[in-house]
Amino acid sequence: MILEYLAQSRRGVTLSQLTRKLQLPRSTGHALLLTYQRTGYVHRCEKSGRYCLGFRLQALANQALGGTSLRTQAATLLHQLMQKTGLTVHLAVMEEGEAILIDRIEAPGSPHLATWVGKRMGLHCTALGKALISELPENILDDLIRKHGLMRYNENTIASRRTLRLACESVQRLGYAIDDEEEEIGVRCIGAPVRNGAGEIVAAISISGTKTQLENIPVRASQVMATAAALSQEISGFSREQQPSYRGLNPIFQWES
Repeated sequence: MILEYLAQSRRGVTLSQLTRKLQLPRSTGHALLLTYQRTGYVHRCEKSGRYCLGFRLQALANQALGGTSLRTQAATLLHQLMQKTGLTVHLAVMEEGEAILIDRIEAPGSPHLATWVGKRMGLHCTALGKALISELPENILDDLIRKHGLMRYNENTIASRRTLRLACESVQRLGYAIDDEEEEIGVRCIGAPVRNGAGEIVAAISISGTKTQLENIPVRASQVMATAAALSQEISGFSREQQPSYRGLNPIFQWES
């Protein structure tokens, strides 16, 4: 509870704020924070007295994400896509109603993007998210919307169930999803779904850049879809033409032993 509460705060929290919010005795909260601080999981700013998450958690997250067989299988293909397009490439899976980045390959000299391995992103406002949910049954999609809402980042963000359903239908028809400045102004992304041997969408790949860099959407989309198809074949042992048609989504990805 403490770590999750700290994760929600950008500026950090004071001991009083934490114990009041979590209804903890002050002595208990202080003892736990001190333990976290000594082991590197929490950092305390000497000037403000506020606590925030430490770098040890990031190291653990990277170790955990580095253990996914999907990430290992995708590594070469993601680097090839980055070299071919000159754009930053992302790999994501769905977890608890969000898209979580499990790999990120930044292109040399590309504009800085506010993304990192482990980042959680909205399903409705990103190309990765729309690719992941594109074949969800309508009732499940509605449940996700009720639970997580449709957070509006700017005037381009999808803000209605109907528009999101139409976007999903577009992904089914075209084979790729677009984020046209829906999460961040000036940034455009193209994503495509990755499938397992049963035809289930288990992940998504995307490229991200400026509007100018992604001006020729059909050409860029074909590059992303080709990489997604190659990764689908890699993890399933089937070619795209051999994969059965299955309208579903399995958000679980396999861990290496």
